[in-house]
Amino acid sequence: MGLLDNFERGLERAVNGVFAKTFKSGLAPIEITSALRRELDTKAAVVSRERILVPNKFVVRLGRSDYQRMTAIGPMLIDELTQLVQNHATAQGYQFAGGISIHLTEDPGLSEGMIRVDSQNVKGEVSWTPVLDVAGKRYPIVKSRTIVGRGHDADITVDDTGISRKHVEVLWDGKRAQVNDLGSTNGSQLNGEPVSKAPLAPESVIQIGRTRIVFRVLAQSSDVDLRDERDRGTQK
Repeated sequence: MGLLDNFERGLERAVNGVFAKTFKSGLAPIEITSALRRELDTKAAVVSRERILVPNKFVVRLGRSDYQRMTAIGPMLIDELTQLVQNHATAQGYQFAGGISIHLTEDPGLSEGMIRVDSQNVKGEVSWTPVLDVAGKRYPIVKSRTIVGRGHDADITVDDTGISRKHVEVLWDGKRAQVNDLGSTNGSQLNGEPVSKAPLAPESVIQIGRTRIVFRVLAQSSDVDLRDERDRGTQK
């Protein structure tokens, strides 16, 4: 049982749980994962014995109704799809020229249940952007100290009577993160365990009151199409 099997089981649980009502008909996320995996395998190019290059920029084209359902999920779906692509590449020994980019778009020429994936190799410097997903909303971390709480003076204000005005803080030094409970009344949990201060790894889950906070670090790149670069090299 590999990484992909674990991922797909987790995604199926999400479909059968929170998003079950959304996918009574039409395309389901698991079908997008299969299409992306096929795209990687089909476009894999052997550059040398040690290097198999695969696309890292994907445009997933969907019919109108499927596009509306998928985009209604929000950024969590793109995060999961990006993780799938990374996991499959690792399992197969593939390499990327730059950061992974996945974009959903509506294609009026596709009917419900149909999917088309376009991909290309794009290279660039990869930068890592930390974010907090809080109660379905995404907040980029732009300061070294970000406070989450119920009060209006918190950096991220959450409507939850079970949390304190300033409940937790997330510290970010550009490479590492830490979570600190700010002496809250009801306490905080990190990945299901009580926490007062601890390092914060990507995909960690902070629970305060009824609010679930997920810390993520997203890969972003300055996109340069490799085909364009080759064309410029030919013109020199």
